Amino acid sequence: MTVYIDPPDWPGHGRLWSHLVSDASFEELHAFAASIGCPPHAFERDHYDVPESRYVDAVRAGARQIGSKELVRRITEAGLRRPKGRPAPALRDAAPDSVDQPSARSLG
Repeated sequence: MTVYIDPPDWPGHGRLWSHLVSDASFEELHAFAASIGCPPHAFERDHYDVPESRYVDAVRAGARQIGSKELVRRITEAGLRRPKGRPAPALRDAAPDSVDQPSARSLG
């Protein structure tokens, strides 16, 4: 299992946010996010928005800390990148039924 998190550098809604991703599958990402208490509505296209206050919890649970550019590179190479404004590619796993919530700041 390889789940990654970038530093909580993304401002929004009066907080700083991180992005939590998997380079293996959305199934892995959803399972990990649920295990650390991320609500389904925190999922946005290809990542979970994680508030700064939960960053350490994610790292302690096994998320590997990497920079934002490296995070995007890894999910792009894995075929799991789903940028805004572009059609989603054929995915290996389906996203859970959830309501998209505006992120603090998207991955771009």
